[in-house]
Amino acid sequence: METQAIVERAVEQSAWGIASSIDIYDCDPQLIRSAERIKQFVVELCDLIEMRRFGETVVVHFGEDERVAGYSMVQLIETSLISAHFANQTNTIYLDVFSCKPYDPAVVADFAQRFFGGSHCITQSNLRL
Repeated sequence: METQAIVERAVEQSAWGIASSIDIYDCDPQLIRSAERIKQFVVELCDLIEMRRFGETVVVHFGEDERVAGYSMVQLIETSLISAHFANQTNTIYLDVFSCKPYDPAVVADFAQRFFGGSHCITQSNLRL
């Protein structure tokens, strides 16, 4: 679904929210392995899409299995939640944004890809009715 169309549909249909899954590939290994850079990303993203953070960003590194090892991040926002997993083995980010305040998923994807130096991304968005 075209991203501007999803924002318009969200407003027209009085949707509960927009949920986006953004997979970003070939990211800069140093950036996705830095808790401080991940926290900086969250602050800048929330400012960009005008989402108010609720509490501190939680960033935890775990995963005994190398296939899934890496940081995971959770940030509550006043209108719901932003979360992500940063996979060390593949240098891939699995970013999820859910908010009852409309936002443009393309803006989120573009910013995240540029911030983490990804080569490309796949974005899937849907309305939560």
